[in-house]
Amino acid sequence: MSIAKELYQLQEIDLELEADEQALIKAAGQLGESQTVVRARKKLASDNQHLEELKRQQLSFEWDVDDLTTKITAAEEKLYGGRLGNPKELSSLQHEVEGFKSRRTQLEDNVLEIMEQIEQDESSVAGTANELKVLEADWQSQQQQLSNEIDQLKLGLSDLKQKRESLSAGIDPQAIELYDKLKKQKGTAVAKVEQGICQGCRISLSAAQLQQVKTGNLLQCSNCGRILFLA
Repeated sequence: MSIAKELYQLQEIDLELEADEQALIKAAGQLGESQTVVRARKKLASDNQHLEELKRQQLSFEWDVDDLTTKITAAEEKLYGGRLGNPKELSSLQHEVEGFKSRRTQLEDNVLEIMEQIEQDESSVAGTANELKVLEADWQSQQQQLSNEIDQLKLGLSDLKQKRESLSAGIDPQAIELYDKLKKQKGTAVAKVEQGICQGCRISLSAAQLQQVKTGNLLQCSNCGRILFLA
């Protein structure tokens, strides 16, 4: 195998290594809590908190209704019991009973309004809970896929590194040194030659250069400096 071909194969391995390393970084960065799931959990907690507050308000109003009902019953028993003969006292007590009943009616209306709101909120909470369940299932599935992908990438990287080590061990150290230098400077160290053109800089080779490239020996492009390889 020619030195140019060996270096080209080494470059192919390096490019695959770089791609897999970037994919590994990206996959690893996606592991962890989903912000969409976090927001859905916070919304559900907030909705539940609001629902519980409404239920506490309902219970408070119901207690007030019961308390007023007790007061109304006691006042009416006194009002109609025949024990009061003073017209002023009777009028005052009757006015008090009417005030109790008016207040109770308002509270009963409040209870009905809160019950309607609770029904709506319970429906909303149930919807949010179902949405969260779907989001969590999707997230867990994604996390599992990412874990599997990461495992496969790590295995692939390990194989590629062994393959690179084996290949580079058989290449002249000076050629490896030149390859590494060009790779650092230009991103790619080896350029294919197609139809007499260096694919690294898109410049046509002279007839003499093209003839030398065909030998497979180490030859650099006179324009971009990359190692030339003719497939």
